[in-house]
Amino acid sequence: MKAEEFRDMSSDQLDDQLVKLKKEQFNLRFQAASGQLENTSRVRQLRRDIARVMTIAHQKREQEQKAG
Repeated sequence: MKAEEFRDMSSDQLDDQLVKLKKEQFNLRFQAASGQLENTSRVRQLRRDIARVMTIAHQKREQEQKAG
């Protein structure tokens, strides 16, 4: 996903998205270990999506603290 799509989400939605992405990452690690992973580029995309979500969630929390 693009960072812009993540910015449109609320903090709760970002947390849910992060959990979803981490579960997918866990499953891909198992597939890689067992030799069943077909799309190896997905691991890299997933890692970057997780970083995007975490960055945007951190930025939103900082804005909320400054505002409130």
